[in-house]
Amino acid sequence: MGVEICVEGLTKSFGDQVIWQNVSLTLPAGEVSVMLGPSGTGKSVFLKSLVGLLKPERGSIRIAGTDITKLREHDLYEVRKLFGVLFQDGALFGSMNLYDNIAFPLREHTRKQESAIRKIVLEKMDMVGLIGAEDKLPGEISGGMRKRAGLARALVLDPEIILFDEPDSGLDPVRVAYLNQLIVDLNAQIDATFLIVTHDIASARQVPDNIGLLFRRELVMFGPRKQLLTSDEPVVRQFLNGRMQGPIGMAEEKDAATMAREAVHFGNGGAADSAGIAEMTPRLLPGPGIDRPPRWQAIAEQEEAREAQETHEAQEVSGA
Repeated sequence: MGVEICVEGLTKSFGDQVIWQNVSLTLPAGEVSVMLGPSGTGKSVFLKSLVGLLKPERGSIRIAGTDITKLREHDLYEVRKLFGVLFQDGALFGSMNLYDNIAFPLREHTRKQESAIRKIVLEKMDMVGLIGAEDKLPGEISGGMRKRAGLARALVLDPEIILFDEPDSGLDPVRVAYLNQLIVDLNAQIDATFLIVTHDIASARQVPDNIGLLFRRELVMFGPRKQLLTSDEPVVRQFLNGRMQGPIGMAEEKDAATMAREAVHFGNGGAADSAGIAEMTPRLLPGPGIDRPPRWQAIAEQEEAREAQETHEAQEVSGA
């Protein structure tokens, strides 16, 4: 079972540069959350802060009731055992085959016999669809396979929290779709707390229970998926629709003059934008053969009810 992460008033700077400030949110235990934001807003910095690799200037991070910002290094090392991390490029050792890469955390952090290690490694490789690729080197496989190998390695210590740092980076849309399904299937199987940093709008609409958005050194919003997908907040609407019109510019936020010129050029498109987001994207559900625990069964029933309601409304409109 995953654990809850409570972040309160978190502020992180590098010298005089404030990355983000006063960030407060709760990642519910066992749920899938996504953190969005334009490039350079500190999403990866946020992940590193959660595992204690970076120390914030202010605020607290409570994991299973313990504030990790106040822990000594030895105690922090123990808390990190709760985490599994999938890095952007998989972060595999190029000289090791996939089996040895995935076995590495078990050999490094446990005293298990090789027979037990082999059983665990093959189980995790099977979960991510890599059985038969044990002897391949990272340089001999595709980017998608490297991501899955990195995910298998993140799973071997049975973490209660898994962090995904842009798992879709460098993948084509088809591989991203497969990876999204794998993430949903894994959450249903291991019930850990997932946090995904991504730029992929389709993933953000389909995969998570909760969505957050970092912008202008602040957490603009964090909440249930439906709340963000139907939000009238301009920066949320712009990002989730992937449009030019809104506060986000090419490099930084736009100034008032630029916003005013856009309003004249594009007209008042707020109502149309909001209506577009209000059409809820269907939630991705665990695939065939994956047992659904009560939480996922409830989500599936909600999706069925939503689809039935939409079908009924469409029939009424066509009948009128």
